[in-house]
Amino acid sequence: MNLPSLNQDQIKKVMLSGFGFVFLLYVYFTFFLGPLNKSRRTAQAAIADVQHKIETSKGETAKTAILERQAKDLTGHFAALKALNPEGAPIAWFPPRIKGFFADQRIDKVMARLEGTTSFKEADLSGWTKYDWLIDLPQTDYASLGEAIAALENREPLLCIRKLNIHLTAQEPQFQQVTIAATTAIEKR
Repeated sequence: MNLPSLNQDQIKKVMLSGFGFVFLLYVYFTFFLGPLNKSRRTAQAAIADVQHKIETSKGETAKTAILERQAKDLTGHFAALKALNPEGAPIAWFPPRIKGFFADQRIDKVMARLEGTTSFKEADLSGWTKYDWLIDLPQTDYASLGEAIAALENREPLLCIRKLNIHLTAQEPQFQQVTIAATTAIEKR
């Protein structure tokens, strides 16, 4: 195939058109496609960041729901614990309550006396006070005592037995004299 011969003016036009085409490609890739790609990468990074935040927030939402449920349960437990302490001074209602409890367990002649009070050191418990009690059971047997102590710890969740002294009596060996040192947490009123 023979190509028609081009004159010098036509060669200049073809070369100028080639330079123009190369310049056009340069301008397109530099000023149009380059910023477009940069903006696409920025948008993809922003989308990835938002998706990560959404996933994180889903986890936080689940944790929040669990915490709300726990807070509701604990608020109910706290209200129940507060309800265990009737109005009035503990010295007025605690000894009769203990005497009645042990009477229900078939242990008579129970005496409860206050040994002392202290405040809690924890800031969260500043509205509560520790009351130390001595509970004397002058005549009981081992079986009744064991059942009574187990029932007492289950019935009084704010009571903690610190010390238990058991003495045998020489006159009646089937019975024991018991002293229970217990601590209760009672809300200040």
